[in-house]
Amino acid sequence: MLNKITIMGRLCADPELRKTASGISVCNTRIAVERNYADQDGERETDFFNIVAWRGAADFLCGYFAKGRKVVLDGRLQTRNWTDRDGNKRVSVEIVAESVYFADSKPAENTASGYIPEEDEPAPAKGRKRKAA
Repeated sequence: MLNKITIMGRLCADPELRKTASGISVCNTRIAVERNYADQDGERETDFFNIVAWRGAADFLCGYFAKGRKVVLDGRLQTRNWTDRDGNKRVSVEIVAESVYFADSKPAENTASGYIPEEDEPAPAKGRKRKAA
Protein backbone atom coordinates (compact mmCIF):
# COMPACT_ATOMS: atom_id res chain seq x y z
CA MET A 1 0.00 0.00 0.00
CA LEU A 2 1.05 3.60 -0.53
CA ASN A 3 0.86 6.25 2.18
CA LYS A 4 2.72 9.32 0.91
CA ILE A 5 1.99 13.02 1.29
CA THR A 6 3.79 16.14 0.07
CA ILE A 7 2.39 19.38 1.42
CA MET A 8 3.43 23.04 1.39
CA GLY A 9 2.22 25.69 3.81
CA ARG A 10 3.19 28.04 6.61
CA LEU A 11 4.01 27.08 10.17
CA CYS A 12 1.31 28.24 12.60
CA ALA A 13 3.69 28.27 15.57
CA ASP A 14 7.36 27.80 16.37
CA PRO A 15 8.21 24.08 16.26
CA GLU A 16 8.70 22.49 19.69
CA LEU A 17 11.64 20.11 20.10
CA ARG A 18 11.60 17.42 22.78
CA LYS A 19 13.67 14.33 23.46
CA THR A 20 12.30 10.91 24.29
CA ALA A 21 13.63 9.01 27.32
CA SER A 22 16.06 7.28 24.95
CA GLY A 23 17.30 10.62 23.54
CA ILE A 24 15.46 10.59 20.19
CA SER A 25 14.43 14.03 18.89
CA VAL A 26 10.73 14.64 18.25
CA CYS A 27 9.18 17.88 17.02
CA ASN A 28 5.52 18.93 16.97
CA THR A 29 3.96 21.87 15.16
CA ARG A 30 1.00 22.84 12.95
CA ILE A 31 0.92 23.91 9.32
CA ALA A 32 -1.62 26.14 7.55
CA VAL A 33 -2.35 25.26 3.93
CA GLU A 34 -4.47 27.53 1.77
CA ARG A 35 -6.86 25.79 -0.60
CA ASN A 36 -6.40 26.29 -4.35
CA TYR A 37 -9.89 27.61 -5.00
CA ALA A 38 -11.96 30.54 -3.77
CA ASP A 39 -15.67 30.63 -2.94
CA GLN A 40 -18.21 32.94 -4.60
CA ASP A 41 -17.05 35.86 -2.42
CA GLY A 42 -13.41 35.38 -3.43
CA GLU A 43 -12.50 33.94 -0.01
CA ARG A 44 -10.02 31.08 0.25
CA GLU A 45 -10.27 28.64 3.10
CA THR A 46 -7.25 27.39 4.99
CA ASP A 47 -6.73 23.89 6.35
CA PHE A 48 -4.63 23.25 9.45
CA PHE A 49 -2.67 20.03 9.98
CA ASN A 50 -0.75 18.67 12.96
CA ILE A 51 2.84 17.74 12.13
CA VAL A 52 5.22 15.42 13.95
CA ALA A 53 8.84 14.89 12.90
CA TRP A 54 11.42 12.50 14.36
CA ARG A 55 15.23 12.35 14.58
CA GLY A 56 17.06 14.40 11.93
CA ALA A 57 13.89 15.84 10.41
CA ALA A 58 12.87 17.06 13.88
CA ASP A 59 16.28 18.66 14.52
CA PHE A 60 16.23 20.36 11.10
CA LEU A 61 12.66 21.63 11.44
CA CYS A 62 13.25 23.05 14.92
CA GLY A 63 16.67 24.42 14.07
CA TYR A 64 15.84 26.35 10.92
CA PHE A 65 12.12 27.13 10.89
CA ALA A 66 9.88 29.48 12.88
CA LYS A 67 6.26 30.61 12.88
CA GLY A 68 5.22 32.01 9.50
CA ARG A 69 7.95 30.29 7.47
CA LYS A 70 6.87 28.47 4.33
CA VAL A 71 7.83 24.80 4.41
CA VAL A 72 7.48 21.72 2.20
CA LEU A 73 7.03 18.41 3.98
CA ASP A 74 7.27 14.88 2.59
CA GLY A 75 5.95 12.13 4.75
CA ARG A 76 2.93 10.00 5.55
CA LEU A 77 -0.48 10.32 7.19
CA GLN A 78 -0.96 8.66 10.55
CA THR A 79 -4.00 8.20 12.77
CA ARG A 80 -3.85 7.93 16.56
CA ASN A 81 -6.63 6.67 18.80
CA TRP A 82 -6.86 8.27 22.24
CA THR A 83 -9.29 8.85 25.09
CA ASP A 84 -10.12 12.35 26.34
CA ARG A 85 -10.61 13.38 29.99
CA ASP A 86 -14.32 12.52 29.84
CA GLY A 87 -13.63 8.98 28.62
CA ASN A 88 -14.67 9.66 25.00
CA LYS A 89 -12.69 7.84 22.32
CA ARG A 90 -11.08 10.21 19.82
CA VAL A 91 -9.07 9.86 16.62
CA SER A 92 -6.36 12.30 15.53
CA VAL A 93 -4.89 12.51 12.05
CA GLU A 94 -1.38 13.94 11.71
CA ILE A 95 1.36 14.18 9.14
CA VAL A 96 4.59 12.41 10.03
CA ALA A 97 7.27 14.46 8.26
CA GLU A 98 10.13 12.36 6.94
CA SER A 99 11.77 15.13 4.87
CA VAL A 100 11.62 18.91 5.38
CA TYR A 101 12.49 21.54 2.75
CA PHE A 102 12.72 25.33 2.64
CA ALA A 103 9.96 26.89 0.50
CA ASP A 104 10.78 30.59 0.93
CA SER A 105 13.78 32.88 1.10
CA LYS A 106 16.07 33.19 4.08
CA PRO A 107 14.28 35.22 6.80
CA ALA A 108 15.20 38.80 7.62
CA GLU A 109 17.19 39.23 10.83
CA ASN A 110 15.19 42.21 12.13
CA THR A 111 11.70 40.71 12.52
CA ALA A 112 10.26 38.84 15.48
CA SER A 113 9.52 35.65 13.56
CA GLY A 114 12.14 36.28 10.91
CA TYR A 115 9.45 36.32 8.24
CA ILE A 116 8.77 39.10 5.76
CA PRO A 117 6.41 38.34 2.83
CA GLU A 118 7.84 38.69 -0.64
CA GLU A 119 6.57 41.72 -2.57
CA ASP A 120 4.21 39.72 -4.78
CA GLU A 121 3.02 37.51 -1.93
CA PRO A 122 0.21 38.46 0.46
CA ALA A 123 0.85 38.16 4.17
CA PRO A 124 -0.30 34.91 5.81
CA ALA A 125 -3.94 34.70 6.82
CA LYS A 126 -4.77 35.46 10.44
CA GLY A 127 -8.08 33.60 10.37
CA ARG A 128 -9.50 30.65 8.54
CA LYS A 129 -10.39 32.66 5.40
CA ARG A 130 -8.74 35.33 3.28
CA LYS A 131 -9.44 37.25 0.10
CA ALA A 132 -8.17 35.83 -3.18
CA ALA A 133 -5.27 37.69 -4.74
